[in-house]
Amino acid sequence: MLVRCNSPVSSQILTNLLDSCWFFFWNISLAAEEVIKQIEEFDGLEALRLEGNTVGVEAAKVIAKALEKKSELKRCHWSDMFTGRLRSEIPPALISLGDALITAGAQLVELDLSDNAFGPDGVRGFEALLKSPTCYTLQELKLNNCGMGIGGGKILAAALKECHRKSSAQGKPLALKIFVAGRNRLENDGATALAEAFGIIGTLEEVHMPQNGINHPGITALAQAFAINPLLKVINLNDNTFTEKGALAMAETLKALRQIEVINFGDCLVRSKGAVAIADAVKEGLHKLKELNLSFCEIKRDAALTVAEAIEDKAELEKLDLNGNCLGEEGCEQLQEILEGFNMAAVLGSLSDDEGEEEEDEEEEEDEDEEEEEEEEQQQLKEREQGEQESLTPKKIIDSQDSTPVPSPPVDVTTFLAFPSPEKLLRLGPKCSVLIAQQTDTSDVEKVVTTLLRISSVFKDEAPVKTAVHETTDALMRKAFTSATFNSDAFITSLLIHMGLLKSEEKIKAVPSLYGILMTLNHMVQQDYFPKSLAPVLSAFVTKPNRALDSCSFARHMLLQTLHQL
Repeated sequence: MLVRCNSPVSSQILTNLLDSCWFFFWNISLAAEEVIKQIEEFDGLEALRLEGNTVGVEAAKVIAKALEKKSELKRCHWSDMFTGRLRSEIPPALISLGDALITAGAQLVELDLSDNAFGPDGVRGFEALLKSPTCYTLQELKLNNCGMGIGGGKILAAALKECHRKSSAQGKPLALKIFVAGRNRLENDGATALAEAFGIIGTLEEVHMPQNGINHPGITALAQAFAINPLLKVINLNDNTFTEKGALAMAETLKALRQIEVINFGDCLVRSKGAVAIADAVKEGLHKLKELNLSFCEIKRDAALTVAEAIEDKAELEKLDLNGNCLGEEGCEQLQEILEGFNMAAVLGSLSDDEGEEEEDEEEEEDEDEEEEEEEEQQQLKEREQGEQESLTPKKIIDSQDSTPVPSPPVDVTTFLAFPSPEKLLRLGPKCSVLIAQQTDTSDVEKVVTTLLRISSVFKDEAPVKTAVHETTDALMRKAFTSATFNSDAFITSLLIHMGLLKSEEKIKAVPSLYGILMTLNHMVQQDYFPKSLAPVLSAFVTKPNRALDSCSFARHMLLQTLHQL
């Protein structure tokens, strides 16, 4: 047990203190009553360590009773405290302890429940605690090796979002800094749920989620969330499966982060293309980088050398790990030569497990594996979005997909607005924003709403398309909102109706997907032309439960976070 005190204690105990106000009682065999007595004797208790114990339901209740008066408790080091206990005993024990902290009015800074195999049900055991004012001040949450699974990950994410919502309402939003949840079998769905929470919180400095069976959809969701956590210093996703898609998404995010010190993507199958993308991100910035781990990622020689070249000006770098890749003897030598040329040979870790250069047939096999993965993902995507795609695809275009090729008609504003696509928007050229704004009657609210929805429907995260959508939206909406005849209230009402968020007496078909318009609105509301008086209205409707919004949860939460910050 670890106790921290702010008030005088007995002289016998004080003699055991060194020059720190932290001290330890290591006596795991103590009976619960004796533990209670020691807790009760210390006024100003700030930290309690119960790790390495075997706390049962009744013992938890007794300890909880003692904690009900410990309002100054800030740190709970409760890892591995249920050794030998049945899984069914853990949730009620956690509930008792959590309720006691809530009753005491404690304001936690750190909660560590690692190495307690409580599974999804165990998360329910401290769900109420996470949602309570006791955790509004939480900075460190450690849940390593708890077997939470997808279900537990979703419960945890929902609790964190609720905590942030409630704490924000009191003017002091949850500002979580460190999140640890390795070895929890979160997989894509669990990781995606947590990514939504991370995107809302926005204050993370360290994220440790190794060994969770996360593939590229989950990695991509995390990457998007990390991009709006600008204080991130440590990203540890070791032993998940990026593949090229996940690696490219993460590389794009790294370009936006300026505080990164540690990147651990070891055993993540980033492969060569992913490694080159990450190298580009490292080269462009990341001047505070201290450690880069891309070991056991099936990276070939040329890509590994590109990574080495990218760290030339990283004066803070202490470790580069490229072990277990496919460099070959010559490649290993070349790698060392490059680093020696930078006077950085000392940062390179061991290459003892290098797999040697791949043969041509092995490279072909890797390409085939990637193609199979992509085909499988595309099939799953088609099954999920079949209805949406059918509604978006005009019948004439479907009919034209016969054996006889039909030449593409010339692209003008009318053609784009009739059948919008990213390619058509880009083909309109650099003046597309001016052209669309000029040809839209901004005195007609319905025309403005329809045009905005068609522009936003082609939104993609790719830079050229995103820029074109933003510039076109800005030109259109600046013209509209600065017009003396434009009715802003009628605009927001019509937009909400077309988004399916507000009912209308007329039968108006809602847009099939809200992702594009939500991402576009996230940009719009930050511009000087957008009336700030519309923000509360938009926030109120986007916050309401809605199935269409739920399917675009990341975009929804990004918009809500931006609106909250206005």
